[in-house]
Amino acid sequence: MSDVRIHNLAISLDGFATGEPQTAEAPFGHAGERLHEWMFATRFWNEMVGAPGGTAGADNAFATLHGHGFGAEIMGANKFGPPGWQDDPDWTGWWGSDPPFHTPTFVLTHRPRPSIEMEGGTTFHFLDATPAEALRRAREAAGGLDVRIGGGPTVVRDFVREGLVDHMHLVQVPIVLGRGVRIWDGLEALETTYDIEATSTSSGVTHLTFTRRR
Repeated sequence: MSDVRIHNLAISLDGFATGEPQTAEAPFGHAGERLHEWMFATRFWNEMVGAPGGTAGADNAFATLHGHGFGAEIMGANKFGPPGWQDDPDWTGWWGSDPPFHTPTFVLTHRPRPSIEMEGGTTFHFLDATPAEALRRAREAAGGLDVRIGGGPTVVRDFVREGLVDHMHLVQVPIVLGRGVRIWDGLEALETTYDIEATSTSSGVTHLTFTRRR
């Protein structure tokens, strides 16, 4: 069976994966872009946005895994858009006409709408479903490839808590946010079910990988 994986989810030292409040102008609230500056410096990011250069070290190696071997993605409503996007029939996500997913992408929302086919192979499907049901749908669409849980932190917590995640990659960034949405709440004793490795890099971040024990 295909794996369920999380990659490049950045968190602060106090465990917040996003700040507050989230708005159309500030997708990560008061955190701004600080959680993701490590990634913006990599070759992986520059290639994705069509820019030259970028670092080719450990940060880039970890970041690149985000794009390998996936046939579908699952994301939460707050990753797809700011609060209230369900009231805007023209909202198609933050990413323009060619989103970076290039797979069937399942958006979890209590207010589903018809699917939206975008350029580049991304089709957004909107589900009001449990994590297990959403994963079943995503696996059917993935064609035997892995399924990525794209975030945000609430969706990640839900899938980890249900025992549905095989591999999780978090990036601890040396900032303190103090408020927002924390990744760790309700996830006690992960070390009993996952092998955990930590890799620190010269950019100041620490890559935390959680691999489920078989």
